[in-house]
Amino acid sequence: MKAIVCPHYGPLSNLEYRDLPDPHPGPGEIVLRSEAIGLNYPDGLLVQGLYQMKPETPFVPGMEAAGIVEAVGDTVTHLKPGDRAVVMLDNGGYAEKVLAPASRAFPIPDSMNFADACALMCAWGTSHHALRQRANLQPGETLLVLGAAGSTGLAAISIGKAMGARVIAVASSADKREACLEAGADIALPYDGLREALKSHAPGGVDVAFDPVGGAAFDVAARAMARHGRLLVIGFASGEIPKLPVNLVLLKEYSLVGVFWGAFVAKEPETYAANNRELFAWHAEGRIRTRIDEIRPLSEAADALQSILDRGAIGKTILTP
Repeated sequence: MKAIVCPHYGPLSNLEYRDLPDPHPGPGEIVLRSEAIGLNYPDGLLVQGLYQMKPETPFVPGMEAAGIVEAVGDTVTHLKPGDRAVVMLDNGGYAEKVLAPASRAFPIPDSMNFADACALMCAWGTSHHALRQRANLQPGETLLVLGAAGSTGLAAISIGKAMGARVIAVASSADKREACLEAGADIALPYDGLREALKSHAPGGVDVAFDPVGGAAFDVAARAMARHGRLLVIGFASGEIPKLPVNLVLLKEYSLVGVFWGAFVAKEPETYAANNRELFAWHAEGRIRTRIDEIRPLSEAADALQSILDRGAIGKTILTP
């Protein structure tokens, strides 16, 4: 089979498109023939050695894939060969065939295509966990979404609206802000002049801030929080890990809340599975919709990842074998 291999940590140009042996399932595992492979911002950090986890090299990156079950190991009962499924992985997704724990493999309803199923895994899973468990977002609250035109940002907009929030999206360009409005945001703002704009659009402060960006945008959000607000730390796409003047937390009585979706998946598998069921149900009901903006061949993984790291992508990018 063909796969993308990270031979050693370094620039994305080090990634190799090459042949690997076909995988075979052991007990509690499945082999999936990929039809769609999702790219995520952390994938680009991982292959450069800049992510929290550092698998032993060489390895195949990729956290999500959807396709047809080709084989199942002993003890697997909820899937069989020929079923449509999506899998969540630590790595190994950038391949024509994927070996995955059956516990992280989920049947795909007929109403859902493979690309949407991939999108609902990491990006949407992160945003859903952030807003559902970490923020406990309530109907009628105001949600501020930074980096709102990326895959997690658009997911946060759509999920926030499904949960009954008023959503203020922030994005860097006019076309990105238009994408935010199409995703359901009530207001879409640029970063320039954001502090003053938030005073106008959220004079009482924002109840929940969703921040995958860090840097200067975090500083603005930290000063725009309402009393009892929750400032969610998702990531640092700006490349700058900010520092928080903790006197703001004291004076405004809000909470700083970390969101590490990988730890959530590993430590709370039952809650994670329940989250997936809710997202799949919302998708079937039309309450949420993904945005797939680019589909590229597996061999172009490095270029596609670079576009995501450069914050040039809107929505989700998918690879196909």
